Parts: sequence; structure tokens; C-alpha cells
Amino acid sequence: MTRLYVARNTRVAARNLDGEMMIMSGKDSTLFTLNKTATIIWQSADGATPLDEIVERRICPKYEVEPAAALQDAETLARELAAHDILDVSESPILSVHSHPANPPAGESR
Repeated sequence: MTRLYVARNTRVAARNLDGEMMIMSGKDSTLFTLNKTATIIWQSADGATPLDEIVERRICPKYEVEPAAALQDAETLARELAAHDILDVSESPILSVHSHPANPPAGESR
């Protein structure tokens, strides 16, 4: 199985509103609203943690979903966001310079 790594793209404007992320693409100024599950992925996208671990540790326990199905959905979402330059996706860890300092993972302060 190929592991995917995701990192927030620094060329976007992002704000957390009531547990959901509002993200404007730096590529074409398109506005995206991420639901709470997608927001977990966005906030966890540090470039160092594999996507399967994000799903297993942060999504499955919270939403009681099957890991395989949740991972498939997460991979689809990550690739869609990457197509809009919202996330960077790689089969190897991504340098931390790609993470967005204005949006630390939940529980961390700026």
C-alpha cells in the first residue's frame, strides 16, 4: 500500500468558522467550505503524518466509520483539494515549510 502525505498549501487564505474551514484558493480565488471531517484532514495536514494515520487516529474514533472506507474517501478528498492547489499531496513526507502557520492543528495555539 502506498502511503500518502498531505500538507496545507501556503498560497491559500483559510479561516475556521464554527468548526468548518473556509479556504480561498490562491490559484483562482475559488472559495471552498470544508465540512467537519475535511477540516480535520486540513488541520492535520502537516506533511509528516501519513493520511492513513490521520484517518485512523482522528476520523475513525470520532465518526465510527470503517478505516478502509474512510481512507478511500480521505484520499479522494485530498486529491480533489490538491487539484485546486489547496493541499499538497505526496508519496513521501513533505517539508514542513508547506504547512500553513495561521491554521495550527486543533488544540495548538498560534
